[in-house]
Amino acid sequence: MKINHLSIASAIAVALVSLSGAAQAGGGGGGGGGGLCSTATLKGPFEFIGHGNILGLIGADGKLHPYAAASILDDVALVTFDGMGHFARTDFGMIGGLPKGGQTTFNPNQSGTYSVNADCTGTMSIVYTAGGAVPAGVETDLNIVVASDGTLVESVVYKAVTVSGQSADGQAVCPPYCEQGVQEAFEGKKVLVFGFRQ
Repeated sequence: MKINHLSIASAIAVALVSLSGAAQAGGGGGGGGGGLCSTATLKGPFEFIGHGNILGLIGADGKLHPYAAASILDDVALVTFDGMGHFARTDFGMIGGLPKGGQTTFNPNQSGTYSVNADCTGTMSIVYTAGGAVPAGVETDLNIVVASDGTLVESVVYKAVTVSGQSADGQAVCPPYCEQGVQEAFEGKKVLVFGFRQ
């Protein structure tokens, strides 16, 4: 009799665990599923580091027209998410061995929006505003994945907008063709300063 009660309790436990996993896995779209993440998952400060290459301009033909030489990008940033789809960002970057925009200090003249889906995928859009060394209107859009209980953001740039430039073949000139071809990735980690919490 004790064995039967133990078997029933084990079966119920397995069923509850299975249902819990199915509910979490099924929450990937919009609608009513619980899901693992939401826009509120990202809240507070995250340090980001980025690395990649700026290759050229994308022309009217939808193809990459390379610059005379590709430029290496390295960037470090502090992004503070508000949990509601907006963030503040300050960064310092090097492009092709020179400080981005000629500025050797951090540039806080940026704003951004983001969204996180129930399956922990999402997007970020960074826009430079007036007042910094980087011209207003420069934009970087990323596809992201949120991991490690909301403390890690992995991302790849899918669109980069610049405000001036020309490809080596002269087939793409900005303006009017101002989307750059880039190969860039960024990683963000939540800032957790233990011992300094109040």
